[in-house]
This record gives sequence, structure tokens and C-alpha cells, in this order.
Amino acid sequence: MKTLHKILTGGAILLASLTACKKDLNLKPTNDITADQVYSTPEGYKQVLFKVYASFATTSGKGSGDSDLGGIDAGASDFFRLYWNAQELTTDEALCVWNDPGVFDLNYQTYTSDNIILQGLYTRSIYQITLANEFLRESTPEKLASRNISGADASDITAARAEARFLRAYQYWVLMDMFGNPPFLTEANEIGKVAPKQIKRADLFNYVESELLAIENELPVSNEYGRATRAAGQMLLSRVYLNAAVYIGTAKNTEAVNYASKVISGGYSLHSQYKNLFLSDNNQGNPETIFAINYDANFTQNFGGTTFLINAAISSDMDPASFGVPNGGWGGIRSASTLPLMFGDYSGNTDKRAMFFAGKLENDNIAVFKDGLAVIKFRNVSQNNITPPSNAGTFSSVDFPLFRLPEAYLNYAEGVLRGGGGGTNSQALAYVNLLRQRAYGNDSGRLNSISLDVILSERAKEFYWEGYRRTDLIRFGKFTDGSYLWPFKGGIKGGRGVEATRALFPLPSADLIANPNLTQNPGY
Repeated sequence: MKTLHKILTGGAILLASLTACKKDLNLKPTNDITADQVYSTPEGYKQVLFKVYASFATTSGKGSGDSDLGGIDAGASDFFRLYWNAQELTTDEALCVWNDPGVFDLNYQTYTSDNIILQGLYTRSIYQITLANEFLRESTPEKLASRNISGADASDITAARAEARFLRAYQYWVLMDMFGNPPFLTEANEIGKVAPKQIKRADLFNYVESELLAIENELPVSNEYGRATRAAGQMLLSRVYLNAAVYIGTAKNTEAVNYASKVISGGYSLHSQYKNLFLSDNNQGNPETIFAINYDANFTQNFGGTTFLINAAISSDMDPASFGVPNGGWGGIRSASTLPLMFGDYSGNTDKRAMFFAGKLENDNIAVFKDGLAVIKFRNVSQNNITPPSNAGTFSSVDFPLFRLPEAYLNYAEGVLRGGGGGTNSQALAYVNLLRQRAYGNDSGRLNSISLDVILSERAKEFYWEGYRRTDLIRFGKFTDGSYLWPFKGGIKGGRGVEATRALFPLPSADLIANPNLTQNPGY
């Protein structure tokens, strides 16, 4: 069982009473458990903090059939599944055959303000922000003193505030990256009094940056597996800076390079085997993953997360047992043909990162699973090919990495190529070649020079199906533009360019109706 989930159940129960988060950030407890009861002991604080973490991996504190969110199917309401769909189905890396509400609109880039998947993601991010705000509101020195919590216990809770601020900053980054101009509240706002104000994307950038800078040295250098560390905060800062030209119109490549360098010097190293990063025991002996969402087939059961990613990527005739889900195989998502073609020899005989199931390359019919290669990167088995315990034969214990060391290498390289200071071209090339040496198992993939096009291609090969692609394509000017096409982009088989405003998702219509302070993004 993954360490972070040892007290998951208690933390989930304590905050399961938060409202369904259907409208905005103005949430408040609604059952008979009061804040003074929840936070009466140091253990209560820890359980609440773990609920903030657990909300990444669960749909609610009541199990897979229930959701903290309203208006969306519980099975599709976890953070990862919503985030993955938004970041991958809209790009050249993945297509989904299911005619579920909102799916084809993402594949076609024809989403509207009523898209249920985007509404779910927006609401899930706001829900997690609300949980972090609540923890921060109740963990001030004044609150601790009023509850007679002092000494080492008070110090531990105060230190945990940096983790809550990191988790909140991460979710505000998600909203900034995807929706641009969301509603905004912190622990300083009194809940339930007024509808939250809207924050502009540039102002949100400044807030996220200031929060991450403020807590940089407060986050621990090392922590329990699955909890935030200083390197996680630095990695998020590097990511924010690398995309600054998109967010605020001003490049911050030097800052992106500098913070990537901090991560690189933080004691992490590449795992010797790329494929082992995506197995059920990837929480063990893994020097590369900086921050992950923890999953356990017995304790974090829901139909999102890596349970979704593994089952949806294979069909029942692909021997699901060999993927560690003997009763699974949903036949839902597969690669757009552009993804395996990036590898050239996508059989995996050269670049070992190419992990596809033999079949038909072309995507002739978006509703046919076998029109496109299956991606077999994630498998719910250990390095020794042992399937972890699961009471249903479908749930996954594969942790999902939100930050890995290669992002620091590639951020450094891209930042240098975009003119950022603090680094060198030779070092940028060396970092890229470290990834390619692992991928090829020797020096046969070694490059003598790199360009921005090489970096974009390398990011696809290293991070495909890990939720990077939409953000990367936008930064490189290829997400909406007609100069770069993939199957069914814009709703036609051969692909077409779409409106530039599609680079931002619309704010959900339900929230616009509920909150008069919000203005819709252009183009919707």
C-alpha cells in the first residue's frame, strides 16, 4: 500500500461533507461535523491535509461510485481523467472512440461552454483549491493557539502549510493554463458571503509565481513519497516560466532555465529503464519521479486515474491479464497516427520509448478502436511481472508522475534555445542526449545539434500520454494553426486549422450564470 494512503479514509470522511462544488469557490461544510471538531487534534490536521492530496486520486471519500462534484458521472470525475482528456484528446497524441458527452468535441476541438468534461475539470480544480484554502484558514498560529496545539505539533502543521500552498498553486496553474481567467479566492476570503471575483490570466500568473517563490525554501528537501518537496515547487516554477510568453506575453526563459537547473542539482537521476517508470511498483527504487499521484487498487478505487489510462488503452482481446487488469480492457483510447510516426521505427526496436501494440496505424474511423495503434506504456504489473492485489481485477496501483526529471532537462534545453540566460547550448545538448541514450540503450541515438523542432519532438517521445501535449503545442504555435495537422483536428479526417481562441477553453456556462462577476473567454 502506498504510504500516503495509510490514513486516507479518515481524511476523506472528515472533508466529505464539503458541498458538491457545482458553481464556484464559495464552499462551506454542511454537515454536523464542525471545524473545531475536525481540527481539534494534530491528527485531524494531518487527515485534512491528506484529503487535499487524496482529492488528486479519488472522486470522493465514499468510494468509486460517488463524487465530490455535481453534474458529472462519478466514474469520470477524478482530476487525472479530466485533466488527461483535456490535455491529450485535443492533440496529435490520442483519439477516443467513446461517444460519451464531450469526448468527440475534444477530439475535434469543437468544445463549447457546455462541455461536461471541461466543466468537470474546472470544478475539480476549484474543489481542490477550496480544500487547500480551508486547511490554510484553519492552521494559522491564532487557530492553533486557540486549540491548544503547540510545540512540535504546531511546527509540523505550520510546515504543512507550504504543501497546501503548493497544491493550491498547482491547481491555479491548471486553471491559468487551460481557462485563463478563472474565479479567485484564497484563505483570506470569508466563505459564503460574496461570489468570487474573476482574476485575469496575467494577474494569476503573478500570484502563482509569488506563491511558489514564497514557499520555495519552506517546502522540505525530502518528504514522504507522494508529498510535495522543494523540487516539486521548483519544477512547477520552471514550467510556469517556460510558458510565460503564452500566459502574459513576456518571455521568462532565463527563469525557466534557472529553475530547471535547481531541480537538476536536487539529487534526482534518470531511472535506468524508461518502461519501469509506468509499472505498479514505480514508487520503489525510482530516482526520477519528483511528484506523483498515488494509486492503490484497494484503497483509491475509481474509474479514472491510471485505472482509466490502462483499461481504456487496451481491449478485451489484448490479454488484459498481461497488463495487470484481468477483468478489464475497455477499448476506448488509442494513438493518433501522428504519435507513432514521430518515432520513425515505432516498433520499438530503436527508441525503446515507443510502446505500441501491433495493428493498424491509420485513423480512418474515429469510432473504431482498432483504427490506430494501442498505447501500452502503462501496465499494472511490477518489474517482476506480478500483478498487485485488487478486489475487482480492473483497478490499478500504478502511480502517475506529475513531474519527472526529464522535464527539467528539456525545459533547460528549450529555455536556452529560446534565448534564456543561465545555461549553455552544449549543456542543453548533453541533457537531451542523456534521454536519448537511455531510450536507445546506447549512443546510436546521439544528436550532434538540437533545435526547437527537435525539442518539441523529444518532448512528445518522452512524455506522450502524460498530459503535456496541449500545453506544448500551444507554446510552439501548433495547437490551432493550419500548418500542423493531425487526424480529426477541426472535425475532419485529414485535419484542419481552427480558431486561435481554441487555445483557451471556455469557462463553463453554469458558472457564468451563477456568478455575475465572470466574463467568458473570447470566441465562445
